[in-house]
Amino acid sequence: MTLAELKESAISDIKNAKDAKELEAAKVKYLGRKEGQLTNILKSLKNLPEEEKRKVGPEANALRQELEAALDKKLKELAKKSSVPSIDVTRPGVKVRAGHLHPLTLMENDIKTIFAGLNFSIVEGPEVETEHYNFEALNIPANHPVKDMWDTFWIDAQHLLRTHTSPMQIRYMETHKPPFQIIVPGRVFRFEATDASHEINFYQVEGLMIGEKVNLANFKYIISEFFRQLFGVNTEIRFRPSYFPFVEPGLEVDIKIQDPGSPLHNHWLEVMGAGMVHPKVLDGVKLNPKEFQGFAFGLGLERLAMIKYKIPDIRLFYSGDLRFINQF
Repeated sequence: MTLAELKESAISDIKNAKDAKELEAAKVKYLGRKEGQLTNILKSLKNLPEEEKRKVGPEANALRQELEAALDKKLKELAKKSSVPSIDVTRPGVKVRAGHLHPLTLMENDIKTIFAGLNFSIVEGPEVETEHYNFEALNIPANHPVKDMWDTFWIDAQHLLRTHTSPMQIRYMETHKPPFQIIVPGRVFRFEATDASHEINFYQVEGLMIGEKVNLANFKYIISEFFRQLFGVNTEIRFRPSYFPFVEPGLEVDIKIQDPGSPLHNHWLEVMGAGMVHPKVLDGVKLNPKEFQGFAFGLGLERLAMIKYKIPDIRLFYSGDLRFINQF
């Protein structure tokens, strides 16, 4: 093979190389140390007559430099091409899957929005509480039988996973001067058997409003407005007397289930405990009960979400089943 033929063949192989692997094969074929075709010609120069050596030598060296330059140029082209992803404009697009907010998050956001519109501040508190804030400061002494209702998980003799968000009532009143109105969303814990309506952990919203002339008429208006914004203007609400250690008088709030498809259709369902803050609770945070008064309430997010989204079992919220989450 003459140098002209070798050059034509080598340039063609270099130009037609589709990737770095094919380009390397072309380099070895022509410039490889052992079997490279041009390398073998350069090695054979010592056996040629002096006159032919003077002619072939410079041409072979010039061709080697030309091939090395062509290889380097082609390698850069391949590198640049591989860094730019090819786009097939005729290929169907891939739908981007959007994430879903958990129904409890949706419910919490709705509750926050409504109460913010009613001029309530939103505060949070620790999930690990002391016995003082969880019980004693809320008028629940050590041997009070109502503590059985709030059996919980204890960290040690004085610390526990909170059973309600009510401890933030005390923490907030200790550091703020009335008037104020707050809600406290957060997770709470109870040591109990799970079923369709009970879980060992769930979410609660505590509410508190303290001022000089706050009364149950204020409570009735605020809570009625809250439920009508949450469930609709035709929502029926009723208030019943009840007992909680940290309020006096105490009451419960029920709403009538309007969903015709629900087994509880036209039945009343308890959704909130509430009442006027007990004078002993106010005394404990150094607020004079003769000067300040107010109401507190607590509601469960899961129960409201089950009503609004027609969810039959509380355990579905914590199942991690995407078929459930994706509906929202």
